[in-house]
Amino acid sequence: MTTPFDAANDAARARLVAFVRGLSDDDLRRPAPYGGTVAALLAHLAFWDRRVTVLLARWTAGGVDEAPVDANMINDAQAPILAALPPRDAAELCLAAAAEADAAVAALSPELIAAIEASGVFMRLDRSLHRLGHLEALAAATK
Repeated sequence: MTTPFDAANDAARARLVAFVRGLSDDDLRRPAPYGGTVAALLAHLAFWDRRVTVLLARWTAGGVDEAPVDANMINDAQAPILAALPPRDAAELCLAAAAEADAAVAALSPELIAAIEASGVFMRLDRSLHRLGHLEALAAATK
């Protein structure tokens, strides 16, 4: 199945893969915007892509329901956990989560996409929006 989000998601994921594969271990430990390190920001991306994967599986099985999120609270609460991950593991988690999220989005039926969009639940099916914003900041941090 093809969704309107596939091309943007695939392109952003390819850019993410190329970026991560080009990072040295020292690059992963560099300070990143928003605090933390490059590796922690990649782990942040992994978390939010995993959230998409989990929610889409739930919604595919049982229909769209509420999924309240306080992104600032979640980001603040998980920051020390993400920082504790080994940097290379964080980078690999980021790539795996991106691939899983994109596959989950690509598998959606047009009916479920319409239900998600009509629900008002915060869900970015276009994963490129989150990834590309952080990739710009990460690229600047690793120059």
